[in-house]
Amino acid sequence: MLFVRSLIFTFNKVVSALIMAVFSLLTFPFPFHVRYRFTVLWARYIVWTLKIICHLDYKIEGTENIPNKAAIILAKHQSAWETIAFQGIFPPQTWVLKRELLWIPFFGWALALLKPVAINRKAGRAAIQQVIDQGKKRLDEGIWIMIFPEGTRKPPGVRGRYKPGGALLAESSGYSVVPVAHNAGEYWPRNAFTIRPGTIHVVVGPTILPKGLTASEVNQRAESWIESTMARISTISYPLDEKTPG
Repeated sequence: MLFVRSLIFTFNKVVSALIMAVFSLLTFPFPFHVRYRFTVLWARYIVWTLKIICHLDYKIEGTENIPNKAAIILAKHQSAWETIAFQGIFPPQTWVLKRELLWIPFFGWALALLKPVAINRKAGRAAIQQVIDQGKKRLDEGIWIMIFPEGTRKPPGVRGRYKPGGALLAESSGYSVVPVAHNAGEYWPRNAFTIRPGTIHVVVGPTILPKGLTASEVNQRAESWIESTMARISTISYPLDEKTPG
């Protein structure tokens, strides 16, 4: 039944994403917040169908830590789940992502309407500067910035290297950092077809104010809180080094 449920969900996700991408392109004349309110409907729909079809739900701890103004989210990255569900959990946001995603017909074009910070990962320091410059513009517009500091999705139990882009953006812009931990990868693993039933645990951490801190200190505080929280909510031993077989 897990396979059948996952098959039904995947078909539903792909078809609905294509339909939503096409209709999202029609929103291009409108301001960002109008476009976002339309596209987030798909994210909420997918989270709902996950619950109905795959019996996968979620719970949130620490919602009182979500500030009432734009901030930088530094989150654990294990699954496709958080890229979808966080759209309905946090205020209007955009993402730091690889520019190649914008080249995907329909999906990428619709994604471009949400003002992502699309970087060339091979550009090194230039890519980090792009995160800082474009990220600050988005924050000044009241748009939250979602960053996965480990870069790519990591299997549950694996701790990747936390890249400094988000922390440098906080240091440069003065906007606060909201660390987020979750164990979605234990139910919807990366590159996996089968989705397990259960309840994903999302924890929103205390805001990290960058004033008086270096980017390195901001990054270290975010990493320390996220990884210690992962050790608490995960059913898998934490942390493993990125090179350690999981």
